[in-house]
Amino acid sequence: MSTGRLSRLCLFYLCWLAFSAQAIDRIEIHADQVSHPAAQLENFSGTLDMDGRWRGKATLKQGDAAQLAREYPLPVAVSKGTVRGTAEFSGEQRELRQLKGDLFLKDAAFSDEAGLHAGEKVDLHLDATAMRDGNRWRWSGRLDGTNGEVFWQPLYLAKVDIGFQGRGWLSDAALAVEQGRLSMGGVGAATLTATLHRPDNRLAALDVSAENLDMGGAYAGVLKPFLEKTMLGNLEMAGRTDVRVGMRESELKSFDVALRDFDVEDMNGKFAFYKVNAHIPWALNDVTQAVLQYGGGHLLKMRLGPTDLAATLNGYSLTTPVLRLPILDGTLTLTDVSAAFLQNQWHWHLGAALSPISMADFSHAVGWPAMDGKLAAGIPMVTYTNGMMTMDGAMGLDIFDGSITVDRLALQNPLGLAPRFQADIHMRNLDLDLLTRTFSFGAMTGRLDGDVNNLVLSRWQPEQFDASFRSSPGRYPKKISQRAVENISALGGAGAAAAIQRSFLRFFKEFNYSKIGLSCKLRKGVCQMDGVEPAKEGYVIVKGSGVPAITVLGYNHSVSWGELLSRLQRVTQGNTAPIIK
Repeated sequence: MSTGRLSRLCLFYLCWLAFSAQAIDRIEIHADQVSHPAAQLENFSGTLDMDGRWRGKATLKQGDAAQLAREYPLPVAVSKGTVRGTAEFSGEQRELRQLKGDLFLKDAAFSDEAGLHAGEKVDLHLDATAMRDGNRWRWSGRLDGTNGEVFWQPLYLAKVDIGFQGRGWLSDAALAVEQGRLSMGGVGAATLTATLHRPDNRLAALDVSAENLDMGGAYAGVLKPFLEKTMLGNLEMAGRTDVRVGMRESELKSFDVALRDFDVEDMNGKFAFYKVNAHIPWALNDVTQAVLQYGGGHLLKMRLGPTDLAATLNGYSLTTPVLRLPILDGTLTLTDVSAAFLQNQWHWHLGAALSPISMADFSHAVGWPAMDGKLAAGIPMVTYTNGMMTMDGAMGLDIFDGSITVDRLALQNPLGLAPRFQADIHMRNLDLDLLTRTFSFGAMTGRLDGDVNNLVLSRWQPEQFDASFRSSPGRYPKKISQRAVENISALGGAGAAAAIQRSFLRFFKEFNYSKIGLSCKLRKGVCQMDGVEPAKEGYVIVKGSGVPAITVLGYNHSVSWGELLSRLQRVTQGNTAPIIK
């Protein structure tokens, strides 16, 4: 039986006694047992004074939580559980003035039809007091959850270990928490004050302060379910944090976050930052300064060195003139950084320059074959808006003693589950000796130009491109080894021709050529291939010159992308079938 219904029943009974015995100054009643379909009350007692003041006390020995819950409009259906405890109440005339309860809920189970809320073996303890103060009820109390598992979309608590203690007031217009403390096992505790508008429970004000929270526990128990479908959905965290948050009329007004010896690592291998120490104060209508330091980490498996960063925050915008990020053995410098969060979307732009870094370190980090030399890059301006990153101008790379320019770059959802990349890539004057040695292709000397236009990668897999590779213009030594001939001819497809090993050409380790060229237009999984010029039965890939000279032909114009990748794999394994003229 609810305390409200119990108090009304007691008041009615005591008043009836008073009107029946007007000469009595005080009435007392006692009962050892009071029956209810869902509960058993014992040790019930009450008094009524003739001036209209009354009070009572009842002990609930055992109640059926499922049946008792049916009397109230709860958001879930309670299917199991027992309730026990005590209730004390007092009032004057027909008005309840004070109520005190100490209740225990044991082994409760609940759920809803949509499957979004459920609980099993839940234990709760409520100790609360409420007193009428004018048109308000002033309340204080404590609620502890000490056992069970709860799923409350999207949160899942494998073991309930939460507590709230506070005081405040309740009226028809508002619910206020004047002083509150919320704790969660494995995370820590926070103090708070709050006011809700009634009856819609809309947030009017909220101030939260927490110190020394465990970030590992906070991420696993609270943050991760809300980040599951984002790039932050599979992290490991460790470290401590202090947090202050202020909200007014459901709008965030301020926060202050301090991180101490904080580590975070993406378990998908995209990034990691270690020994992070930061102070990030923010206010909606004020300018603040944020600082951040980290001892190391990696970005897409590229090693990051110790870094100090600083930025100016102004509402939902961030600016800083320069950020320097040590990466591998070089430095990535970001200039004119500006970011803003508008209409639930991030928008930012910046310029970037990469000082020379070791190609050996870079290729190892990204899983490429070992390369020699240095890599440097410059990006005039990168812009990100509505999930799309674009580049204003061309990005230049210095590699293989030549240059690579990336133009019209666009990257959608860059760190998401389904990124989409578009660009035009132009390669000029690459050293074939460095290039072929890097990829164990067979020795070649000369220079190479290449263009990959209309490149589209979906989930980092080629969807379409127009690729063309050819000898650079100019005079320079042009030599090709037997192995390189075999590998190039293997890319052109099988055909009937004498192998080098069965001809007089086997006595030569290398040959002269005048030009090289190979192209591929990829559409719908099929590559349309061509060479430097047409041939009677196909196309020329390598055109010979001088003595000894060799010409390599390709015979198949249409090749599936999967087959071409297989040919590349066979090349690396030495399983080739050269076509030689």
